[in-house]
Amino acid sequence: MSRFSEYRIMWVLVFFDLPTETKRDRKAATDFRKKIMQDGFTMFQFSIYIRHCASMENAEVHVRRVKSYLPEYGKVGILTITDKQFGAIKLFYGQKPMVPNTPGQQLEMF
Repeated sequence: MSRFSEYRIMWVLVFFDLPTETKRDRKAATDFRKKIMQDGFTMFQFSIYIRHCASMENAEVHVRRVKSYLPEYGKVGILTITDKQFGAIKLFYGQKPMVPNTPGQQLEMF
């Protein structure tokens, strides 16, 4: 099996709907968003963040981190899919199809 197989490379998607009624809620939501961004997630859509991972093992590390950042209130979903599945996504801006942004090649140094 190839080291860079589209079935081995994973994407982690984090979906969230957090309360923002009080100052404390807004701070918790902002802190959660900042922490996942520091962990390498980028905004895909409002309240949907994604991260490219080299393997399922690496994806599991980031899933555990996101779980450790969970705020007290609100809804958070975490979905892990293969690069092949992510590549089948259909994106539109209005009625015009968009080409999804593909990440650059990641360099691993061991």
